[in-house]
Amino acid sequence: MKKNYLIVMFFFLALVGYAQKGVISGKVLDAEDKMPLPGAMVEIVGMNKYTISDQNGRYEFLNILADSYTVQVKYMGYAAAKGDLTVKEGANAVCNFELVASGTELKEVVIGDILKGQAKALSQQKHNKNIGNVISSDQVGRFPDANIGDALKRVPGVTMQNDQGEARNIIIRGLAPSLNSVTLNGDRIPSAEGDNRNVQMDLIPSDMISTIEVSKTLTPDMDADAIGGSVNLVTRPTPNGERISATIGGGYLPIRDKASYTAGLVYGNRFFSDKFGAVLSGSYNNVDYGSDNVENEWVKDDFGNEFIQKSEIRKYDVQRIRRSASLALDYKFNENNTLFANAIYNWRDDRENRFRTTYDDIEAVYDAVDDEKIVGFEGRVKRQTKGGIDNDRNKSRRLEDQRVQNYSLRGEHLISSKLDLDWSTNYSTAREYRPGERYIEYRQKGLDMTQDLSDTRFPLVTTTGEALNKFKFNSVTENTNDTEESEFGAKVNIRIPFTIIPAEKGRIRTGLRLRMKEKSRNNNFFAYEPINADMNLLSQIPANYFDGKDFNPGSQFVPGTFASANFLGNLDLNNASLFDKESDPSEFLAVNYNAKENIYAAYLRWDQDFNDKWSMVVGFRVENTHIDYTGNRVLDEEELEGEINTTNTYTNVLPSLTVQYNATKDLILRAAATTALARPNYYALAPYVNNIASDMEIMAGNPDLDATYSYNYDFMAENYFKSVGLISGGVFYKKLHDFIYNYSDSNYTTEKFAADFPTQDNPIPVGENWTFVQPKNGDTVDVYGFEVAFQRQLDFFENKFLKGFGVYLNYTFTKSEAKGIADEDGNERKNISLPGTAPHMFNGSLSWENKRFSARVSTNFTSDYLDELGSEEYNDSYYDKQFFVDANAAYKITKNIRVFAEANNLTNQPLRYYQGVESHTKQVEYYQARYNLGLKFDF
Repeated sequence: MKKNYLIVMFFFLALVGYAQKGVISGKVLDAEDKMPLPGAMVEIVGMNKYTISDQNGRYEFLNILADSYTVQVKYMGYAAAKGDLTVKEGANAVCNFELVASGTELKEVVIGDILKGQAKALSQQKHNKNIGNVISSDQVGRFPDANIGDALKRVPGVTMQNDQGEARNIIIRGLAPSLNSVTLNGDRIPSAEGDNRNVQMDLIPSDMISTIEVSKTLTPDMDADAIGGSVNLVTRPTPNGERISATIGGGYLPIRDKASYTAGLVYGNRFFSDKFGAVLSGSYNNVDYGSDNVENEWVKDDFGNEFIQKSEIRKYDVQRIRRSASLALDYKFNENNTLFANAIYNWRDDRENRFRTTYDDIEAVYDAVDDEKIVGFEGRVKRQTKGGIDNDRNKSRRLEDQRVQNYSLRGEHLISSKLDLDWSTNYSTAREYRPGERYIEYRQKGLDMTQDLSDTRFPLVTTTGEALNKFKFNSVTENTNDTEESEFGAKVNIRIPFTIIPAEKGRIRTGLRLRMKEKSRNNNFFAYEPINADMNLLSQIPANYFDGKDFNPGSQFVPGTFASANFLGNLDLNNASLFDKESDPSEFLAVNYNAKENIYAAYLRWDQDFNDKWSMVVGFRVENTHIDYTGNRVLDEEELEGEINTTNTYTNVLPSLTVQYNATKDLILRAAATTALARPNYYALAPYVNNIASDMEIMAGNPDLDATYSYNYDFMAENYFKSVGLISGGVFYKKLHDFIYNYSDSNYTTEKFAADFPTQDNPIPVGENWTFVQPKNGDTVDVYGFEVAFQRQLDFFENKFLKGFGVYLNYTFTKSEAKGIADEDGNERKNISLPGTAPHMFNGSLSWENKRFSARVSTNFTSDYLDELGSEEYNDSYYDKQFFVDANAAYKITKNIRVFAEANNLTNQPLRYYQGVESHTKQVEYYQARYNLGLKFDF
């Protein structure tokens, strides 16, 4: 009863305040294109009251006494503007601004497309209360980046893991993708991948996003699951007038001599006396390319001899088609109440053929006299074609159909002069569907082999005696993989003025958050045996031969002869007169699972200015997590012994403090002490146990995993230039508790299994040693480092041509040390870094522009780092260093039409992993450069 009374009194006092005071609100727009200018500083002249415009350019002052005022707005790269107004009791006084790009303020530097993008991004970054970086759509458009992942790698402290030549998984300040979060307009994006929470950044085209916000420290109103950082993708806001924009382009991909096609369209306008706004965006991208790949597994025998125990040559042919559509709506009932609706649908078809030659079962042959000396090798060769059923969707290729969609409804309401409220609901889904995926394989055994290890970066395995009429049919299979994740979210926030220092700005925010998630993986797998003998040998079927000519790792790597993709796609596998069909549970029983998570959160955030220099944000967040997971207990690979269900509930309290000191109007110092968490990957928590007797291996999930909890300390100094730039530097330290790693034990015995799984039947015979793999919690990880950034227009030159140049540079150093990682003998491994921690990251670009022409050359470098722990140091896997060079240019034919040209990966940088030491190549994959040319129309 007392609680209800306090709530009633709270709203009563707020409503009383409404009758005594008023509100000032409005929008800040670009005078040329009428687009919102987020991050604008809006001040009431003569008072210590200011606010910052949001993504829609909207600003608001609460609790203003009835009187006449002058409001001033400042924005980097634009001339300041003022407006006079009168506030009446209980009313909302509206003052809108349209800012003009200022040549005088920039010493006659022309505000072109590049500078406008930097101005928007830096203005938001300057006025954010946390530590982070912002990229605007104008900036993204000036880099040759087709997807959001490629755009993100330009941010200080951010690097990306690539897939098929495109940036996919994000690493922030050296912390792996599982320790970061990605949101869309503040709502989490579900993952389309089967076993983790990673958001596929290559799924979302860069031209569908208005702003990218990278938060490296959290405030209490943000979701807590972002130890490394949080990336928020902001879609286009509704315009303030009619806007039409279109893009059309085509490109060339030399690795397969194929073309690419790109198109985009944006239409926005306001209707019904400007009360209703709408913007519709669409994007299409079609690339047909591939990659050349070599992979190896290294081994060391008891005498210290190193050799290759498995080697593969892979040729990929890949087509990726991205389609994306978004719709943003808003309806302004009055100055105090507005509703927003957003929808975005991203759909990517990834079609792939893979032709793989595998040399495995390799055994060393030792000298008859000197039994420590290797004189040769024996093994087998496998030729496998990967494809899919021949229909309108698969087209004889493996089809990976990934779709992510998000729908949200949001309201902003000014309840009184002392209280505003916003709320939102959202529903999002992600699905990866791989129907009719097929493989066919032929093998030849008992071959003599040689290994040329003179260049361990490109070791070569060769054989004698290979013949097509000796390659025997081994298998043909078809599978369908289906992974789905959905999330329903809802939140409500209120804000009230509250200050402990008269005449200084202060406010309290508080709110509630609900997230209900469900993820499932339901795969199947069938093996087929031909009834007749007309495909027993590789020489009997339609085949393709691929020589080593122009193969990027080197012409000495010859993929060879394979069953053709069309032959595989047209096999009538479900015809009982041609094939015997049998389900293969070993391929899917253990990987199928269902996961449910409900997250309930509440927070309190207090912003307080102490004077015109010092301010703080302090508060805490409480998150309660309830999980309900179901996995399979699989006996000897193929037999489902039963389902295992586990539930768990835990609560995390996450305090934070951020302090800001404005040393001058352009020099800002920020310090933060925050906390964050990272929940384990879905499949890591799934309570499955898979006994693989044929391989003497046991793999298991771990439902007892704890969420990783982190204490974070950051300091950042930023000095902003009037010439649309900044120089910044900062340090950071994170201490992670209960981090998660994959434990591997190759000496797993029946006694160890009995201790780990006391209620389950023991599959390990007495006296045998199996391999056991399971995710486990380590103890702690210390992560620390620093980052510096510099970007500036070179306006200090007297020469007009030199004034057009701009520089963009940033460097990040990160180091980590993990404790509590055990080897297979239970001993703690020393001097281990956290997987995913890249020590050195560098971005650089040089740009030039005038009123018509703009150009930029960009570089991106990431040093090598530990990617995955093995059972011992020799088996650790590292992601090798990468250096990219990209270039792009644009020319305005008219005010509304621009031609552009882009080139990516001019260095032909491969994706490379190495095992144990840098010289031992584990995988190397090449993609070559990409080129694109097109037209962009803006009206």
